[in-house]
Amino acid sequence: MDRHHVVVVDDDAVTRAKLSGYLEAAGHRVSEVGDGPEMFALLERDAADLILLDVNLPGEDGLDLTRHLRERSKVGIILVTGRADDVDIVVGLEVGADDYVTKPFNPRELLARVKALLRRMDSGTGIDQPVKRFAGHSFDTRTRQLRKPDGTLLSLTRAEFELLATFVAYPGEVLNRDRLLNRITHRSWDPSDRTIDVLVRRLRQKLETNPKAPELIVTAHGEGYVFAAELSIS
Repeated sequence: MDRHHVVVVDDDAVTRAKLSGYLEAAGHRVSEVGDGPEMFALLERDAADLILLDVNLPGEDGLDLTRHLRERSKVGIILVTGRADDVDIVVGLEVGADDYVTKPFNPRELLARVKALLRRMDSGTGIDQPVKRFAGHSFDTRTRQLRKPDGTLLSLTRAEFELLATFVAYPGEVLNRDRLLNRITHRSWDPSDRTIDVLVRRLRQKLETNPKAPELIVTAHGEGYVFAAELSIS
């Protein structure tokens, strides 16, 4: 099997070299670029499996680049950001990043995040269930297709898909943030982590008639979230 191709995008040569060294030692094929134009030029020549993308880049920053990447590709995206950049993390997840690591990063944590995302991409999350219908929506976990009641196909990021697949697998059950986060990123939740709240907000925007008064994905205050829709299987 071919090695996964990981692209490191960072304007700091020292950081690029460190990241590349960790990834190559783990058996990945690695390319390095310093900015967005170099990244897109590389991707035209050589498709990537995963991109480690620094948020603070010259010209178009990592958030803008994430948005552009998501418009044209399902490539895995892990943002590399500073610990103080909570707003950037939230925005990055909203525009389609799959995960993030913070500087200064722990090599073991970095490689664990990369491994987990690549494994999920290779396996299709391992979910093999029938098509499920709720509130007029049709959700096929095998093909990752979600259709609105009028038949319109809704686009889901990988993290959105995994979160919705978890909800439909446990309807009516209170799922806390730690359990949800572990299902989609394989890491433990802490009180400052807003990943799940961001993803729930995105799903509500796509599924709910009134996202400000949700009826499908309901908040269990102080506990987590409940998928409250009635499911039917076909």
